[in-house]
Amino acid sequence: MPDARRYHRLPSPFLMKRGGELHSADLAYETWGTLSPHADNAVLVLPGLSPSAHAASNRHDPSDGWWEAIIGPGKAIDTGRWFVICINSLGSCKGSTGPASNNPDSGKPYGIEFPELTLEDAANANQCLLDALGIKRLACLVGCSMGGMTALAQMLLHPGCTRAHISISTAPQAQPFAIAIRSLQREAIRLDPNWNDGDYDEAHYPEAGMRIARKLGVITYRSALEWSGRFSRIRLDSGAREGDPFAAEFAVESYLEAHARRFVRTYDPNSYLYLSRASDWFDVAEYGDGSVADGLRRIHIEDALVIGVETDILFPIEQQKAVADGLAASGARVRFEALDSPQGHDAFLVDTERFGAAIRAFLDTLPRTDSIGSCVVPLPQHHEN
Repeated sequence: MPDARRYHRLPSPFLMKRGGELHSADLAYETWGTLSPHADNAVLVLPGLSPSAHAASNRHDPSDGWWEAIIGPGKAIDTGRWFVICINSLGSCKGSTGPASNNPDSGKPYGIEFPELTLEDAANANQCLLDALGIKRLACLVGCSMGGMTALAQMLLHPGCTRAHISISTAPQAQPFAIAIRSLQREAIRLDPNWNDGDYDEAHYPEAGMRIARKLGVITYRSALEWSGRFSRIRLDSGAREGDPFAAEFAVESYLEAHARRFVRTYDPNSYLYLSRASDWFDVAEYGDGSVADGLRRIHIEDALVIGVETDILFPIEQQKAVADGLAASGARVRFEALDSPQGHDAFLVDTERFGAAIRAFLDTLPRTDSIGSCVVPLPQHHEN
């Protein structure tokens, strides 16, 4: 079966914000729908830290994507109208160049020799792809979680790159609670002896560290209301604890362990470290007078939808309101949706009915672009790994 994933070779050298450069670096992405004759119906979707570019099924890869309920024919992001692109972030391990990729100078994985990564670097890489596709201006830029922060960076660094924006469960800067959680996740990975200063392999993978890091993340991705409703104080079969007095006793412990085991070895620990730290570093206040409000006022778009979740403890609803207020102050027509989903930060992946309704209603208000019809702008040829 052909691979739905495409690759764009970034300019070489690709210069990084905090110094350093990449050579022969690739950006992985997938597309759905048809680009209109004037390339004015493109919607770019930027995911959170761990998902790949496979946001939805397509003819090359029929498996469900991470946003299967949102993207597709007749769905909230209707691929009958929009040409949808989803990019795997620079620094990830899902196809784009990152710490797990081979350094062309040594032929070995970069590891912690990978240059310091920022979300601004990811935003610049995204813009390189849009330029290659001949997309001068997006119809809409959609950013979820970490991807929402990257989207803010892209709009600040590349004014005019989009006419509309959908901001989902994100933040204009990392707050102390989120930084604290991510610092503990990074510490868990780095304290695992198998991490070995970033030099590990499949036989010596820092599994324990990654399991703990993922458990910490999952705890913050959902709300206390969700945990109570799903698990209460349900206990496991006591026989499973024989020989280990501190083995998992409650159903919630078992759930976290199962979730963590499904995640480890599917994600590169060094990539996790780099993207986690990049999220902590990002701050729109750097682009203004030192305030978030002034930084957001530097973004000039026509329309925006900002969605937050009242039970989100990782990216609190107050941060979504700050984004909405800042974009409105810059002159954008802004819709702010505060959803009461019990699933917390993960709601945009789970409560797709409510998120989809808000996204559909917003996109339906955007001006119609040129008819797709039979006129198709061919995509350029891309390097395949």
